[in-house]
Amino acid sequence: MSELLAASLERLGTETAFETLARARALEGQGRRIIHLEIGEPDFPTAPHVVEAAAKALRDGHTHYCPAPGLPELREACAAHLCRHRRLPVEPGRVLVAPGAKPFLFFGVLATCNPGDEVIYPNPGFPIYESVIRWAGATPVPLPIVEERGFAFSADDLASLLSPRTKLVILNSPANPTGGVVDRELNVEIARLLAGHDCWILSDEVYSELLYDADHDTIAAHEGLLDRTILVDGFSKTFAMTGWRLGYAALPPPLVEPVTRLLINSVSCTAPAVQLAGVAALTGPRDGVEAMLAEFTRRRDVVVPGLNALPGVSCVAPRGAFYAFPNVTRTGLGARELAETLLVDAGVAVLSGTAFGEYGEGYLRLSYATSLEQIEEALFALSRTLGSLQPPPEGARDAADRGEAVRPSHQ
Repeated sequence: MSELLAASLERLGTETAFETLARARALEGQGRRIIHLEIGEPDFPTAPHVVEAAAKALRDGHTHYCPAPGLPELREACAAHLCRHRRLPVEPGRVLVAPGAKPFLFFGVLATCNPGDEVIYPNPGFPIYESVIRWAGATPVPLPIVEERGFAFSADDLASLLSPRTKLVILNSPANPTGGVVDRELNVEIARLLAGHDCWILSDEVYSELLYDADHDTIAAHEGLLDRTILVDGFSKTFAMTGWRLGYAALPPPLVEPVTRLLINSVSCTAPAVQLAGVAALTGPRDGVEAMLAEFTRRRDVVVPGLNALPGVSCVAPRGAFYAFPNVTRTGLGARELAETLLVDAGVAVLSGTAFGEYGEGYLRLSYATSLEQIEEALFALSRTLGSLQPPPEGARDAADRGEAVRPSHQ
């Protein structure tokens, strides 16, 4: 029956994280113990005042349709948050709300790109970027994100990819999967470069409040680019609200009405009780956000040295988000094969760097959105499995030939 399906579905990708999760769950169903480091989801509960705001909204009857662009209360709260946190003069009328931030990745491409237009996007990067570009019929142009630049790129790298057909440039900072950051100095150079090119910008900033050693800087604040930038943000990561499905975008005025039409044609509106929970998240106490970031910092400071101690592995400290992106080229295995080996032999679910694009070869992504106990257990299991892949230490082969036991060395 595949011949009855739309041909465009062949251009639509997916997220390997969910496939890896399903495979890990299947192994757990067979009685295996699996440590999950594959899914990018904060392991913290949503703050009580946010939950209560939603519960009150439901009790008060907010269970019906609402305006497609979003409740005025939430649009105002989002605009105020962007003014405060990004120093952007955003009016509420430029803010639209959706069930998650992901719809705005789709709508941003669909509203700006025609078949044959080129879209520059980070690679390795969130896999939905390339997926929606291809599905819209546009041409994906990967911007290599390289370890040598601290998992960033240079303005010259971007300049080399710009062409008269470039319609959209996608930026992501802090970045999934690398934890890299586009800092202010680079944004200044990017802004100067893009000032001479007539293209839109989509800035994915869903991890913008999860930074360790840098202040967030948005491209929208530079060189008058606010009127060319689709700024995407959400509640899933910062407020541990992945299951609530709530995101928003600040759009250039010409895109507000077209993207509202896309919302009407796809989701009608976003659940009003969820939106009122979003108002509570943005305007209420931030103790939970600060505590979560402090805990992610503790975990990062365990994960990075632990990975650097593993045979064949090196890891740059992420500057944002909650992912480690270790270099595993010295293990002798490709990223996909190594990820499968670690799942089956070590019982640790991680993602191959190639799940985020061809420039992710030689890397793995590990989410440390889990407890320190699980992280330490995972590091021990990885050490044991990776140690078995390395050449035996000097003298071990002779000992083995003599039938003597050799104690493994766990790092």
